[in-house]
Amino acid sequence: MSKKCAICGKGQVSGNNVSHSNRHTRRKWNANIQSVRVEENGTVSRINVCTRCIRSGKVSRAM
Repeated sequence: MSKKCAICGKGQVSGNNVSHSNRHTRRKWNANIQSVRVEENGTVSRINVCTRCIRSGKVSRAM
């Protein structure tokens, strides 16, 4: 499953873990991507969407 939202394009972000001794090691934050059944033009398909887009109603889910 891809780590990018099909609606808004939100994906993973990278940065550093910073310890108490101020050592920096690379890490990543993954977006909360869900596979959702969507109805487009009468056909049902699956797309990967972030939970923010699902919650805000940018996706019309198929029943």
